[in-house]
Amino acid sequence: MSLRLRLTMLYASLLGGIILIIGIVVYSVVSVVLVNQTDDLITRTVYDITSVLRVSSSGDLDAVNIPSLNLIENTYIQIWGRDGHLLSSSDNILRYTKPIDPQNLQITRPVFHDSLVSNNHLRVISVPLEVNKRQVGLLQVGISLSFLDRTQQVLLVVLIFTDIIAMGMAALVGWLVLGRALAPLETVTQVAIQITRADDLSRRIPLSGSPNDEVGQLIQAFNQTLGRLEQLFTAQRRFMADVSHELRTPLTVIKANVALMSRLGEADKESLAGIENEVDRLTRMVGDLLLLAQAESGKIPLDMRPVALDTVLLEVFQQMRLLAGDRLLVKLVDIDQVVVNGDRDRLKQVFLNIGSNAIKYTPAGGQIQVGLSKSGSQVRVVVTDSGPGIPAQDIPHIFERFYRGEKSRTRSRDGGGFGLGLSIAYWIVHNHGGRIEVDSKVGNGTTFCVWLPVEAVKLT
Repeated sequence: MSLRLRLTMLYASLLGGIILIIGIVVYSVVSVVLVNQTDDLITRTVYDITSVLRVSSSGDLDAVNIPSLNLIENTYIQIWGRDGHLLSSSDNILRYTKPIDPQNLQITRPVFHDSLVSNNHLRVISVPLEVNKRQVGLLQVGISLSFLDRTQQVLLVVLIFTDIIAMGMAALVGWLVLGRALAPLETVTQVAIQITRADDLSRRIPLSGSPNDEVGQLIQAFNQTLGRLEQLFTAQRRFMADVSHELRTPLTVIKANVALMSRLGEADKESLAGIENEVDRLTRMVGDLLLLAQAESGKIPLDMRPVALDTVLLEVFQQMRLLAGDRLLVKLVDIDQVVVNGDRDRLKQVFLNIGSNAIKYTPAGGQIQVGLSKSGSQVRVVVTDSGPGIPAQDIPHIFERFYRGEKSRTRSRDGGGFGLGLSIAYWIVHNHGGRIEVDSKVGNGTTFCVWLPVEAVKLT
């Protein structure tokens, strides 16, 4: 059963139930009102009769005929003596000698009761007639309830038909309205099926209604999910291609060196050194991939404790000078004493990675500046080089794994990296509550700026 049909049935049933409850209330109120009006009329008739009845000197009712009263049609009256004999009755039941309410002949107080006389539904009041607290007879006055019964029957039929018609109209209107309201969901289903069959994550669901209602929000969320999935699958394909490319180069070198030694028939030191270098590169790449996988799965715990960031940066500065040698000038332009809460080894890994990239891509005779400063509740570490810069279209992607923008920057003479270092650095900084900013223009160098929150802690 479709959602549209279920909602239509639910809507129609709910409306039918409400109308049914209202009908029951209306039916009950009308019945009570009519019965109360009938009881009032009977009570007035009793009063009129008892006001003209007389008692003889012997204590018996002096009534042979019912007094002439302005009685409505279908009003029935009986007067019974204290010995249980019928003393008098109205003209319309002269031939009926049985009590119109046989269940209430022996009563001590007035009683209303419904009675059936010759298939005629009556509302009867039985009133004991007393003189000086002594019962001398019984008066029974009944009024036909045929009008009330007909009214109830007509009202019941009207209410039933009204309920049925209302449920039918509610079902029809609900079916049409729900069809229009759920049409976008049908579109979502069809697009999802087409995407699954065609493996085309570039498709999006058109939004025809309001973007703020539930269906609009669902479509937007679905489109965002499709966009995210498209990015993930694109990154996955690029990742597999890049891994294949990175593995192919060292494996090719290793194979060539092995083939060379096989032809020579002896171990060649230069070939063995080349094999060792390529194995080392493969080991570093696998280690970096493993680190990223563990980081993204949350399996790398960070040893968070107070860290003197200026001390860490001085160590990084000394290592950068050793790496640069005489080829580049590495300057420490500014440094403040700052304490942050973090993992000392991981933070040092971030700065070494950014610094080694700056050294790798800065041509000979260039300059690299390193600085540390405090700005409000944050600390800023800046590494600026005078290299060729990064094209604007590559900057948003430099923290992606294996991303290679300008190929001239991808390799240095010693083999270069794998495009994983900045991804690892990004993860470390992000999990320290910080961020990395990049400012670069082609021909004007590159500036990496790492922001970290300053913690109000003291070294112990």
